[in-house]
Parts: sequence; C-alpha cells; structure tokens
Amino acid sequence: MKGWDFGDSNIYGQALIVYDPDPFYNFDEQVCLSVAEVFTENGMKVKVVSVAAAGEHDLKTFDVLVFCANTYNWSPDWAIQDFIKGQKSLHGKPVMAITLGAGSTASSKKKLEHLISSKDGTILGSGTFWLMRPNDEARMNESNVRVALSMVRNWSESLVYEYRKIN
Repeated sequence: MKGWDFGDSNIYGQALIVYDPDPFYNFDEQVCLSVAEVFTENGMKVKVVSVAAAGEHDLKTFDVLVFCANTYNWSPDWAIQDFIKGQKSLHGKPVMAITLGAGSTASSKKKLEHLISSKDGTILGSGTFWLMRPNDEARMNESNVRVALSMVRNWSESLVYEYRKIN
C-alpha cells in the first residue's frame, strides 16, 4: 500500500487521488504525483493513495476526487472499478477521471466515466494518456512519458481553474 500527503494549506479544499499501481511500470504513479503537485501548487491539500489503501479514507471528507485507472482488455482495471462500485454514492463530488493505457483507451475511458456517473459523481474532467502510443505527435523527439506528464500538468491546471469557478 502506497500513499503520499502533499500541501499544508487547504485554501481550495482537499483532494484524494486513488490509483492502482501497475506491476510493470510506474506511469500511473508518475501521473498521479504530477496531478498532486499541480493541486498543491494551487492551494489544495492532497492525499495520493493506492487503491489498496483508499478504503481507509472517508470520501465525504474530500472536496475533489481523482480516479486513475489502467486499461486492461479495453476496460478500467478491476481494482479501481471495484473501489468505485463499492461506494454508496460519490455525493455529487467533482471527480477527475484519468485513463491510462498502452494506446487503446477510448472504451475504458467511457466505462470509467459511466461508473463515476452511476455513483453520482460529477465529472470535472476526463482524460487519457498513453505509455507507448504517442501522446503528442508534434513532440516525437521527447520521451513519451515526459510528454504525457507535461500534458497532465497542463490539463490539471485547467481543471483546478474549472473547480475554482464552481466553488
């Protein structure tokens, strides 16, 4: 079970980021830590936890939720799915949905969004990022992971802005 705490202030609230560690790559961990850094830089207190540790936390105490799912067989990984399904309700909380994969994530993204919506979560944003497929064909000379992390940071900044507008 992994977990990190970021930020001392919660001027703009608290966020919980839940992910299922990939057994081969740490792409999901890198993505989640990038989101946490952006949220912290923007005045939020953030907790990043593996899905195995997420059950120890009351989701009602967080202002924003982030679910990061790996794609296996065109679906979000079972651990993230089971965790979300196990919630009575997400109580209209803003949720950032992140779908990761080697390159085929469209079906998985839709399934993750549907699952979040079925539990009364409000999707603040939903994005896909790839480990092997180019994230930005204009940046082919850069590391694909580095490109993805840059894109995640920019996307997270825009979602923080959206979150502030609604709160």
